Amino acid sequence: MKCRVKDRLTGLAFLSPSILGVFLFFVLPFGVFIWYSLIDSPMNRSFVFLENYKALLQNGSFLLAAGNTAVFSAVAVPLAVVLSLLLALLLESGIPGKSVFRVIFLSPVVVPIASVVLIWQVIFHYQGALNSILVRVGLIRIDWLRSSCNYLVAVVLFLWKNLGYNMVLFAAALGNIPKELLEAASIDGAGPFYRFFRIKLRFLSPTVLFVTILSLINSFKVFREVWLLAGDYPLEGMYLLQHFINNTFGRLEYDKLSSAAVIMSLAMMAVIGILFLAEDRFGKDVEN
Repeated sequence: MKCRVKDRLTGLAFLSPSILGVFLFFVLPFGVFIWYSLIDSPMNRSFVFLENYKALLQNGSFLLAAGNTAVFSAVAVPLAVVLSLLLALLLESGIPGKSVFRVIFLSPVVVPIASVVLIWQVIFHYQGALNSILVRVGLIRIDWLRSSCNYLVAVVLFLWKNLGYNMVLFAAALGNIPKELLEAASIDGAGPFYRFFRIKLRFLSPTVLFVTILSLINSFKVFREVWLLAGDYPLEGMYLLQHFINNTFGRLEYDKLSSAAVIMSLAMMAVIGILFLAEDRFGKDVEN
């Protein structure tokens, strides 16, 4: 009994720096944001309860930013998961030049953000490389960054930046699937589609969950690239929730900033919770 208590105390002592760091840099700041969202301002500090949230939900800029962010994540995240899984399956199939293929898709991960944006500006500028190709084949130029097409630029940029890393994660997971199960299914006459959906996909469910959560988080971080491309106030299609939060911070409107941050955090926790429930139900038989 004494040894067990001693082991627990020793483990708690080793964990205490991490627990303290999480509390100081994550839990405590989030608690401050919740408090700021319930008061008039940090200077006045009069308690207004949910009035800031009511005002925020009637704010046109917030509704536009939240809608754009939701649509962007709903489009970009599934594409990032599905396309990276297809690339991993392509690598598993034994195509020639796998090393070169892997390097090509992994290179965007190590390229600095400023360089990525510079490349994108060269490609999608009105006088850029892509429009030059369009003109040569008889099509008209498109102002990619200053028209309704700017949304597509953000999605392609997100995929280009994240597909390689997700592909490596799926490739590692595919390598851990028991080969004897696939061989037995093949001997029993199961086709490639049956083996994928009934065996591989079930074993891949934890990785699918992880890649989806990672892609969801990265979809909120795409603000860096979009901001460097279009600035603080881009056209409506690229005006994301992070733009709204960044602009309200610049104007010191802490009530709007805090309320928007809390709503965004709650929405992300709800989506991640649903993903965990779905993965638990889908992959339960594999774990058993």
